Amino acid sequence: MHLIVGLGNPGAEYAAHRHNIGFLAVDEIARQHNFPPFRQKFSALISEGVIDGEKIMLIKPQTFMNRSGDSVAQTAQFYKLAPSDISVIHDELDLAPGKVRVKTGGGNGGHNGLRSIESHLGKDFVRVRLGIGHPGHKDRVHSHVLSNFHKADNEWLEPLLDSLAKNAGLIAKGDAAGLMNKLALALPSAPKAAPATEKPAPRAQSHVRQARQSALQSKVPESGPMADMLKKLFGKKD
Repeated sequence: MHLIVGLGNPGAEYAAHRHNIGFLAVDEIARQHNFPPFRQKFSALISEGVIDGEKIMLIKPQTFMNRSGDSVAQTAQFYKLAPSDISVIHDELDLAPGKVRVKTGGGNGGHNGLRSIESHLGKDFVRVRLGIGHPGHKDRVHSHVLSNFHKADNEWLEPLLDSLAKNAGLIAKGDAAGLMNKLALALPSAPKAAPATEKPAPRAQSHVRQARQSALQSKVPESGPMADMLKKLFGKKD
């Protein structure tokens, strides 16, 4: 079995935060590969399935970021998993938005989730680092990671999550180079100018954007937790 951990904070108020890109990635993997609904176990939400012949457990720790290692360690101990059997998907300030690096070991860069996991398992697990960009000054880091993605971020976020899910089997197989290559190819390049005599083709919408538009078009509650969640995701233009 290979354990794929997505890092984030539990709760609707954190769902669209940059710090929760690990949760978003794991949710998309589960959706594309028809995993069963997540259930509570090991102080986390977990789901098990098979991708490209590999048995995979997806896990979203529910202990908040700075105690992520608690649930990862519980899971690893129960299933007798070595650090090499574990891959952690997390946000990375020191990479440009949409850039990805995959490596085993290394520092935690001040990331509280990684620091917590290292305290339980050591450093020899795989890190799938998803770039969210740096705000430019250390005093703005906290507000940057704990704020929602902008609508403009969808240009790279949607294809990144889509491709990561499609190629999740490469994570379990340990093919870091192959995974990074697939993700790099999926990111949008600079648009080419259409010939003057041709009408530009309409841009195809991703399944993520279609789902969001469907949610906006349907009748939604005006108050309560669901209304607050939808307002965070869709309500304001950044």
